[in-house]
Amino acid sequence: MNYMLKDENAIYYECGYSCDNALYLSLGSEAFFITDSRYTIDATQNVKGATVVINRDLYGEAVHLLKKARVKKVVFDPKEWSVDGFERVSSQCKVKFDPQLDFSHKKRIIKSDEELKILAKAAKLGAKAFKALAKEFSKNGLGENEYTLTYRAKGALSDFGKYDLSFDPIVAVNANAAKPHAMPTSTKLTKNDLLLVDAGLKYKRYCSDRTRTVQANKGFRFDTKQSFKRKKIQKAYDTVLKAHDNAIAKARSGMKAKKVDALTRDIVTKAGFGEYYVHSTGHGVGLDIHEMPYISTKSDTVIEDGMVYTIEPGIYIPDEFGIRIEDMVAMVDGKAVVL
Repeated sequence: MNYMLKDENAIYYECGYSCDNALYLSLGSEAFFITDSRYTIDATQNVKGATVVINRDLYGEAVHLLKKARVKKVVFDPKEWSVDGFERVSSQCKVKFDPQLDFSHKKRIIKSDEELKILAKAAKLGAKAFKALAKEFSKNGLGENEYTLTYRAKGALSDFGKYDLSFDPIVAVNANAAKPHAMPTSTKLTKNDLLLVDAGLKYKRYCSDRTRTVQANKGFRFDTKQSFKRKKIQKAYDTVLKAHDNAIAKARSGMKAKKVDALTRDIVTKAGFGEYYVHSTGHGVGLDIHEMPYISTKSDTVIEDGMVYTIEPGIYIPDEFGIRIEDMVAMVDGKAVVL
């Protein structure tokens, strides 16, 4: 199959290297990594299984190689390309360009044994980072606003620059936690406040993802056993934890993704919080923080061994609080194993 890639992680998956200005072509038995002279040394040292071509005009070089190869059809993922970039290639070639959404994600949905090891390591480092963050917030968190908490979180979670973060961490207090993708505010963390943290770090470019919700105090821990002073919060928390644990215990290879979603959603709904569960149960994790499979009410994707995804049920009550508990699982021998 002939295909062209523009996304960094899609390219990395193919040849073990990528940068912020590259184009990858796979044409029959040959492959080409096109980049500019800023990356000559890194590319020639690290690209595997492809010829490195240095040309500032990536698109012009791609046109040249396509014409030279005389291929009739080339697959591409429209999500990866700007309109301008795609037209600069397609308008110059008499090639049929076949759009296939999520082309690279579909190739990457089943992780290799090596990828599973890397993802497990990323998750373990993420868990260790949460322990470091709990110590940091126990000492220096109370009285700080969400901006400062987020700043401190970036330092502690990354081990002060040793690891890249999977995404900007979400650090939300009380009512702000009712927004699943909350942005920091001037709200200050005080004793017994609800604190939600969603964060992850990268190991060998592969992401981790974890969310914990706690009652803030000196000496607290980001574990799943939590006690809250407000009964309503405790009931919601216990419901989310039950849904989280149920899905991990009962998810099986061969199930459709929407069945896994139901393993969390049914429990939340029966407890009376269904209208406050506003997102899907989970998403795949790999080189990208959001990959296939998507664990949603509408997904007919069949779960298979080798897939890695999150289980992250939540309850979000506007102007009051939000709760989410998230872990990554890998499907191994037909069952979900927490990474």
